[in-house]
Amino acid sequence: MIHVNTEIGTLKRLIIHSPDSGLGRVVPSKAQDWLFEDIVHLDTVRGKEYDYYVKILLYFLDPEKVRGKLKEIDDPANNRAFYKPGNEKYFNSDKVMDIQDLLQHVLSHQELRHEIIASICALENCSFAIQKVLKELPLLDLARTLISGSLPNRQMIFAPIPNLIFTRDIGIVINDHILLNKPAKPARYREALLARYVFYYHKYFGDVQDKVVAVTDDDLFFLFDEDERKQKVTTLEGGDIMMVAPNNLLVGVSERTTPNAIEKVIKDLFKRNVVEKVSVVKIPAKRDFMHIDTVFTQVKRNMWVLYGRFSKRNREEASFYDKFYADRCKDDVKILQFQNGREKPIRFDYIEDLLDSISRDDLKSRERTEIIYSGGDEFPFSQREQWTDSCNLLALKEGVVIGYDRNDKTADVFREKGFLVIRAEDLLNKFEANELSPETLTNTLIMLPSAELSRARGG
Repeated sequence: MIHVNTEIGTLKRLIIHSPDSGLGRVVPSKAQDWLFEDIVHLDTVRGKEYDYYVKILLYFLDPEKVRGKLKEIDDPANNRAFYKPGNEKYFNSDKVMDIQDLLQHVLSHQELRHEIIASICALENCSFAIQKVLKELPLLDLARTLISGSLPNRQMIFAPIPNLIFTRDIGIVINDHILLNKPAKPARYREALLARYVFYYHKYFGDVQDKVVAVTDDDLFFLFDEDERKQKVTTLEGGDIMMVAPNNLLVGVSERTTPNAIEKVIKDLFKRNVVEKVSVVKIPAKRDFMHIDTVFTQVKRNMWVLYGRFSKRNREEASFYDKFYADRCKDDVKILQFQNGREKPIRFDYIEDLLDSISRDDLKSRERTEIIYSGGDEFPFSQREQWTDSCNLLALKEGVVIGYDRNDKTADVFREKGFLVIRAEDLLNKFEANELSPETLTNTLIMLPSAELSRARGG
């Protein structure tokens, strides 16, 4: 059964995607088209950064796969077999699931396989000859090709989808429903299509097909002129969706998620009585921020991490000219909370006010709501560390979060709040030596190696 009603509850199962060969095919001339700020070094991303993430996740969610086995797992002679779906030494967890592995199982159904190949080839404008080649591939090679864009002989037949490593964007569970994304950028269309087949047809999601929420364009959208299309465009990505409380969904209007999409989501969720409230935070439509989860995320019931540019203090202290110019450029934050059955929304002036309301009213926190600001809200660290995802943390359980190790000043603030700040490698060593335990760990910021990962502009 699928059910998620919190951002900070004890994590039980999630979908990941380990960096594939397509990430190593991002070239400078196409990097920004494929939504990367820079090219990354694939071997470093895999072996020296992301692999720590996988081991940390397994230690918390499926410890039998890793406990006491780290030396064997990381033996160079194994050539990272532990991390590769389809390999006989693959960790193969039903708690930490790679979407490539899920896709391969869906492709094992012949009718679905032909349908998926036809859909992808239509999307990518492939020839019938390529379609024939794909139909003849073994399942593992087919799954890899549909994701990486390259045949087993390394021939590229369409672009890679390197952003698939950011699996939060492809879909979000809202209580017992799944909200599918509708990406804003063509670079993510294929991953959205593949994800839909997984959500609709894999056994883990088979019992919720009638609980899938999928936003679509307006009827007759194809007849709108260019100006009307700009007003009515419907796009949504998971980085703008936070299930902060059983009764309250927090959503963002951003560079990637449009007001029209959010309006559709609100109407659909209220009609189905999935949530009581939807809180909408509009942030500037800029690459700097991209999604609301690059601006703030939750750490504990009464604690959040936030980018200081949008803080109450900084906005109150802004000059008259700054406020006027920001309003004129629509470069400001607007916050509305819609309640099912209530005609008019509630307005919040500041993000901190909304987060405090969620902590106190929805999560029933009796402690003072605390905000940790990116880079200590100090120039230039605030801006630099927000760019490398200091505000984009993943909670393994309440108060235990994963972030990037390059965000030093933000980590200092966590230390001041009494948190253990520890490198992923050191934490794993302490787990192996039984000096620490995932079950008893509290108030901890786990620092993931990130020199290359952070170039991808995602947490």
